[in-house]
Amino acid sequence: MNKIFVIMGKSATGKDTIYKELLKKKELSIKPVVPYTTRPIREGEKEGVEYHFVDTVTYKQMKEQKKIIEYRDYNTVHGVWSYFTVNDAQFSGEEDVILINTLEGYEQIVSYFGAEQVIPIYIQVEDGERLSRALYRERQQKQPKYQELCRRFLADDKDFSEERLKQCKITARYDNVDMEQCLKKIEETIRGYHS
Repeated sequence: MNKIFVIMGKSATGKDTIYKELLKKKELSIKPVVPYTTRPIREGEKEGVEYHFVDTVTYKQMKEQKKIIEYRDYNTVHGVWSYFTVNDAQFSGEEDVILINTLEGYEQIVSYFGAEQVIPIYIQVEDGERLSRALYRERQQKQPKYQELCRRFLADDKDFSEERLKQCKITARYDNVDMEQCLKKIEETIRGYHS
């Protein structure tokens, strides 16, 4: 199997934008992995692009069939939302793949495939800037969910603590102050595994 590049970072660090920009660069030869979720689809999202949107019954069936590589269940103000990656045709082993995930998900992917196959790409942004970006994004929704925004923002400090990053042996950081510079550094990292 080739490399699995896992993009991680706190909410509103630009993970989705960076992911989409990297996929546009055909010379990188990376294939997207689309994760699954039980949360409702948001305005502007499309089935099979950001996520595969499934119900909790389907999620439980996939777990029983041992098709799930990694998963996270969040008790949100709107009920339990699950996010997970499925061992489906996306992991053919013939191409490098890239996906967005959490640190917890990254650990499970490493456990499943092995550390030599999984490359972390940790993106960071100063907290004040992150909060400003998150608030702007939420205001664009027809029905903003500010409580959920706050829950996610506070949970990020625990989920991506320096201690947790050290436990996962993540040392490389990609500062997303300037999107072009951040993308350039990530591209260099990906190309380095093709040499």
